[in-house]
Amino acid sequence: MTCNDAFGYDLTIDDPVAAQAWDRIVAAFLAHSAATPLHLTEALEREPDFAMAHLAKGFFMLLLGRAELAPAAREAHDAAMRIMEGNTATKRERGYETALELYLQGNLAAAADRLEQVMAAYPRDAFALKLVQSMRFVMGDSTGMRRSIEAVHDAYDVDHPAAAYVNGCYAFTLEETGDYLAAEARGRDAVLRAADDAWGVHAVAHVFDMTGRTREGVTWLTNQPEAWAHCNNFRYHVWWHLALFHLERGEYVDVLRLYDTEIRADHTDDYRDISNGASLLTRLELEGVDVGDRWNEMALICAERTDDGCVVFADLHYMLALSNGDAHGKACRLLQSMKRNAERGKTTMAEVSADAGVSAAEGLIRFSHGDYSSAYHALSAARPNMRRVGGSHAQRDVFERLTIDAALRAGMLVEAQVLLNDRIRARGAIDGYADRRLWSIGTFESALAASL
Repeated sequence: MTCNDAFGYDLTIDDPVAAQAWDRIVAAFLAHSAATPLHLTEALEREPDFAMAHLAKGFFMLLLGRAELAPAAREAHDAAMRIMEGNTATKRERGYETALELYLQGNLAAAADRLEQVMAAYPRDAFALKLVQSMRFVMGDSTGMRRSIEAVHDAYDVDHPAAAYVNGCYAFTLEETGDYLAAEARGRDAVLRAADDAWGVHAVAHVFDMTGRTREGVTWLTNQPEAWAHCNNFRYHVWWHLALFHLERGEYVDVLRLYDTEIRADHTDDYRDISNGASLLTRLELEGVDVGDRWNEMALICAERTDDGCVVFADLHYMLALSNGDAHGKACRLLQSMKRNAERGKTTMAEVSADAGVSAAEGLIRFSHGDYSSAYHALSAARPNMRRVGGSHAQRDVFERLTIDAALRAGMLVEAQVLLNDRIRARGAIDGYADRRLWSIGTFESALAASL
């Protein structure tokens, strides 16, 4: 027996109520809703032999980037396998199973490729599309994210239940590949059609960040906080974007207020939340702002995650917290863990550690010790491959800023100027950070000329 999901595809269950719960899982996942795990629990309680629900659980566990959840993800995969051996599972369900197995093996790129094969056969499957977006985001593969959506975008007509959310995803890929005008239009359209499309709201915020439109960014986010009020911890990230706009405007009191009341109000250990906090404190300190003892809260949490090795993006933000929060011994332990992972070389993240992660981590430690010349050289060595650590342009920009400031503090003005020019070309405008550094370089050069 089978039931259809909201996209018209077969689910190998015979309980329509469980099928409805599945549709709620997918809708919540697309909206980054805090209710996603509740709907998943409902589906599995209603139908314990629901293979797709078990597979979804496995993917959700792995996307959290926590080593201790890998056994639970394996258990979910194996439960789905047992169920599928005893029934006539669809090709779509078997495609998900293969992709999850590849993800469990650490081959993230192959897992995303396998799900794209599912999308080719089932182009209206927005769950597969969103999973691919999430996985390629972890790999920093913005080109792949865009290509993946464009391959099936025509299948999402106005009557498709996920069309608005897919447009929000598309907007983000357009922004990450530099097509800012189209990204803003797509993102605004997505939010107009689905008021809870937090990813679409976020995509437009990215456009404003990259094009230096900070006033519009503040207005865009402050005028619609309800668009992400329903979210899981993604809501902290949207508040982080608002804080970035205030930071660029020099409104540091507002930044610290948002940090304390929204971004790190809940002292969670999710790596995405840590990345929000650590990168924001770094940006503040680079502008000369005293952040007090805020580092120590995160350093205590990150000290427990030095051996994770699940996501290089996470490791680098743990390193920021540890190296700035009086936990240098733990920072060194994390660096050694990253080196061991790089030497194994059999997983996507091992490759990323070898290509960029280890060198970047060394640069972060050296910067925190005030060894700016060595920090610059280590961060510069990682820089050509930093996209691979994952995240967005806005998130990775903290490492670009540290590289530039390391050069400036080491007196390497020519190198700093080259980096600033590269950064300006990669963005849509000169922002406050670049303007302040360019002015600083000009001051240094004028003083040098006067002394000769």
